[in-house]
Amino acid sequence: MASGGSITALWTEVNRCGQTADYSRALKSLNKILQDDKDDVTALHCKVVCLVHTGNFKEALNIIHTHTKVLTSDVIAFEKAYCEYRLNRIETALKTIENIDQQTDKLKELYGQVLYRLERYEDCLSVYRDLIRNSQDEYEEERKTNLSAVVAALSIWENSFPDDLGLPETAYELCYNAACTLIGEGKLPQAMIKLQKAEELCRQSYSEDTDISDEEIDAELAIIHAQLAYVMQLQGRSDDALQLYNQVIKLKPSDVGLLAVTANNIITLNKDQNVFDSKKKVKLTNTEGVEHKLTQKQLQTVEFNKALLAMHTNQADQCRKLTLGLQKQNPESPLPVLIQAAQHCREKQHTKAIQLLEVSALVTMYSHEEDIDSAIEIFCQAIQWYQEHQPNTTAHLSLVREAANFKLKYGRQKEAISDLEQLWRQNPEDVRTLAQLISAYSLVNSEKAKILSKHLPSPDTMSFKVDIDALENSHGATYIRKKAAKVAGESQLKEYGQGDTKKKKKKKKGKLPKNYDPKVPPDPERWLPMRERSYYRGRKKGKKKEPIGKGTQGATLSAAAELDASKTVSSPPTSPRPGTAAAVASSSNIVPPRQQKPSAASKKKQQQKKKKGGKGGW
Repeated sequence: MASGGSITALWTEVNRCGQTADYSRALKSLNKILQDDKDDVTALHCKVVCLVHTGNFKEALNIIHTHTKVLTSDVIAFEKAYCEYRLNRIETALKTIENIDQQTDKLKELYGQVLYRLERYEDCLSVYRDLIRNSQDEYEEERKTNLSAVVAALSIWENSFPDDLGLPETAYELCYNAACTLIGEGKLPQAMIKLQKAEELCRQSYSEDTDISDEEIDAELAIIHAQLAYVMQLQGRSDDALQLYNQVIKLKPSDVGLLAVTANNIITLNKDQNVFDSKKKVKLTNTEGVEHKLTQKQLQTVEFNKALLAMHTNQADQCRKLTLGLQKQNPESPLPVLIQAAQHCREKQHTKAIQLLEVSALVTMYSHEEDIDSAIEIFCQAIQWYQEHQPNTTAHLSLVREAANFKLKYGRQKEAISDLEQLWRQNPEDVRTLAQLISAYSLVNSEKAKILSKHLPSPDTMSFKVDIDALENSHGATYIRKKAAKVAGESQLKEYGQGDTKKKKKKKKGKLPKNYDPKVPPDPERWLPMRERSYYRGRKKGKKKEPIGKGTQGATLSAAAELDASKTVSSPPTSPRPGTAAAVASSSNIVPPRQQKPSAASKKKQQQKKKKGGKGGW
């Protein structure tokens, strides 16, 4: 057993390593401390933080799960949610955050990041607006950057345009996000000007930093150049766009999302020409980790382009496989059907193409006219034709599936039963079809539904990995709903004249400053924040230094504070980086807005970001 003096020396070493960001060395001392007391809460917490900083998120999470009795949620909530976020367990991270009663600012910051990754942009917007309104610290610029990224995402992906929030464009990330918003609004000339301004600001921010090479500056500019190329592409300047896209590819940026977007856009420009080049570029869209960088719309668009490329390269089976998968994912989109019809034409099977198009076109037409009976009749005729000429083929079963989904969508469960039974007979292992069949029967024949439910797999054989007790005790999304309900209640009170009681209180007379001189006119800009005043010249570089640890050497609380994960996290490679997008649709191949993100980056990068104006994470 270690002596008190040796434990004190070990904590002194941990404290010193925390101040110098030497987390690997700190881990060695913490392991020795834990050999003496394996349940030391402070040592365990510090070890988790050190593992986060060194990128060992799985190991950090394992420690949290192993010591749940001492590392309770109120102690380790942020680190647990952050590790889940960095491991791309986004839904799990959301549950972890929402199950915490006391929402600290750093948890709210991470909550905003999680909502952004889940593409819940409206909720994310509310989180950041609340943070900016109720906090005053050195991370205000990062929050505004994130808020501008959410506004741009709403504009690009949801055609939603919030009111002007008066966000500044002093940093190139903010200017870039403003350009993305303009692209979503279709204002291409204005977006081009904003992107050029963003490039200029980016170069200025790095110009005085001798530690950054020209290659690093070019890598940082790659996202702006890719977006410039996209605007050129939309304006019909295909040659200029292609040249700029290829320059980005040659840089080989580390962001796989940016590479995937750029490669995908080159494929759209190549179309049915230069197919060999497109085949090489499509490999960049299959890079590991791309699925965590792109939105669902972007991923679908990339798959559409892969299907088109397979058709142009005479890979008929691959084309059919991709289009059938897309048809299941996007039953409302006409593109999979059109690609299938084009493939039939390339194979000289014009009858099949006509049949496919007639069904699709007529069903769409009758649906718009709300003549559901006629649309179902078209499905029945097409299925009958396949039943006689090509029974049980992929195309036949796909048509049956579409017919069943269409009938279920319009509440025709009874008519959908025969289609679902046919599909289930072809594949008795298809649990999804069986579930649909039981659901349909439950409305028309409950006894039959009970009989069919016996064919469902037992709970023991189904690995849901759900903690029933945790699920029942979880708060779900009550945090958001309570907040919304409170606002709604207040607005109703004001509507009926019951919410203005506070306004009737007598205001206190304001105090004049001690150095007030009635003969000197007051500063007209005194109401503006210091950074927005005309005479503000910015902070002098090098003045801001890290605080030196104080107190008794070896103090455990001091060591824990020095190694707090919330103080030195910056941008993660697996979090939503700028430069993630796709092609084919009008805005699907846009490189998305730039967002500041939490991470545990190296000390060098933190110092570089400080030189650029305080963009060092959150």
